[in-house]
Amino acid sequence: MLAIAVAAVQSAACMLHAQTPDRPEDMFMRFMVEGSDTVFTDELPPARVYSRMPRQKGREWRKYYRLVHNFSKTYPYALAARHLVHEVDSTIEADHLKRAKRDRFISSKQKELFDDFENPMRNLTVSQGALLMKLIDREVGKSSYLIIKDYKNGMAAGFWQGIARMFGTDLKKPYDPEGEDRPIEELVTLWETGQFESLYFSLFWKDPPEIEIPSKYR
Repeated sequence: MLAIAVAAVQSAACMLHAQTPDRPEDMFMRFMVEGSDTVFTDELPPARVYSRMPRQKGREWRKYYRLVHNFSKTYPYALAARHLVHEVDSTIEADHLKRAKRDRFISSKQKELFDDFENPMRNLTVSQGALLMKLIDREVGKSSYLIIKDYKNGMAAGFWQGIARMFGTDLKKPYDPEGEDRPIEELVTLWETGQFESLYFSLFWKDPPEIEIPSKYR
């Protein structure tokens, strides 16, 4: 499972587009004038305040604790994969790389990723590797099976799918934010709004683990 996670991160190569304001005025802060005073205004997203929670018992709580902990260990790698696919795909498109040069370029990126991520990712558990597959799917926009098939070959994708099946995982299964993956999607939202650390502390009474991601993947 850990090797599958490495392979999926290494093989990712899908274009992501940066978001830009829909209107020029959205780039500037709004303001209102009252008499001789100018008051700048803006809308702030709601923020949750978490208090330190006593340890809850029960299977559902244990499942949720594992999900939150595993998410903290894997989501930074999924974000690194998103950065990688943007870089790789942009380079391939900008340089109009032919098949041979494209394959050499992807292979060089694979070696670079092995050097940077092999050791930390070997410490992931099977369940964390499976979660990482889902998160890469979410960030890249396609399943790990399709990523490997598109940027390696069908034989490689079939091989890793067989390995994944042995660990009870399906690389072809798409991310489902409205269905079974909704709890994961909620954690992503908390991460994006800067509230995940507070949630983690309220559950475990300590800060989430620090995951070292090289600056070139951020």
